[in-house]
Amino acid sequence: QVQLVESGGGLVQAGGSLRLSCAASGGTVSGYSMGWFRQAPGKEREFVARINWNGYSTYYADFVKGRFTISRDNPKNTVYLQMNSLKPEDAAVYYCAADRVQVTTRRASYWGQGTQVTVSA
Repeated sequence: QVQLVESGGGLVQAGGSLRLSCAASGGTVSGYSMGWFRQAPGKEREFVARINWNGYSTYYADFVKGRFTISRDNPKNTVYLQMNSLKPEDAAVYYCAADRVQVTTRRASYWGQGTQVTVSA
């Protein structure tokens, strides 16, 4: 059973940067589509970014394009989300997820427990 553990969240000022990591254990995710999602209080979970199994294809939500970058290191079984130019509206719990086909908000074989990102104005 694959387990995903996110880390790297925290408090940052608007305009600052954070790098989230999602480490997989219990199995390899090298063949999986991996993604990042977020959920703010009172809101539904939303898609942020995803990356295909070999890292050659990425896709982003419009609201993070040009600011966030998703990447993966398959030998380390880890996916990253570099977040730059953070805005207060980026504050949320960030989750990573994995799926054999294509990870989406409604389809994921595995979910992490989330890491909190707080952005002060």
